[in-house]
Amino acid sequence: MDMFPQLMEGSSAYADTTNLSIIANISSSSSVTEATATQPPSSANSSRYENQKRRDWNTFGQYLRNHRPPLSLSRCSGAHVLEFLRYLDQFGKTKVHTTVCHFYGHPNPPAPCPCPLRQAWGSLDALIGRLRAAFEENGGKPETNPFGARAVRLYLREVRDTQSKARGVSYEKKKRKRPVPQLSASSSSSSAVASHQQFQMLPGTSSTTQISKFEM
Repeated sequence: MDMFPQLMEGSSAYADTTNLSIIANISSSSSVTEATATQPPSSANSSRYENQKRRDWNTFGQYLRNHRPPLSLSRCSGAHVLEFLRYLDQFGKTKVHTTVCHFYGHPNPPAPCPCPLRQAWGSLDALIGRLRAAFEENGGKPETNPFGARAVRLYLREVRDTQSKARGVSYEKKKRKRPVPQLSASSSSSSAVASHQQFQMLPGTSSTTQISKFEM
């Protein structure tokens, strides 16, 4: 899973967002893991998710403040979210082969190649989901949520399709096969009894009459 950068503040080098200083949040992620190791699985997963969502929200807030010109959250649009996602690509760790690469579409390339590293689609998709939730938790309205903009959804779909073809990996969810319902022993026996009763004699009739009715 790709690690997202944590932007540092307090420097004059932020005249351009591409010249921002970066520090990985590996230490914070490890501390969260240690803190939740003794918790039940459900609460541990929830705590990890909330901590990661808070870090992502703070990182995006720093990105807006370091933007030139600075952006307020109320002025943030889907276009700015796309700028943020493209900016994160420089810290990606997922090899995405170009169409001219010999390993294009190869899931397990046998040798290294000069193709660029990008953020994995799954990481970006999860990131947008967390930021979308954090936006509304911090007072944003769903109808003005920039992380739910149509342009962002189309961009994620394009990244998924491009990486799927380039890496030879399918991102389609496998459909679960519904289990075939099996008849229990009681239902099977009741069906057998019901079938047997069809051949029992009706009151006031002889066995010869019953047999002739079934042969007709």
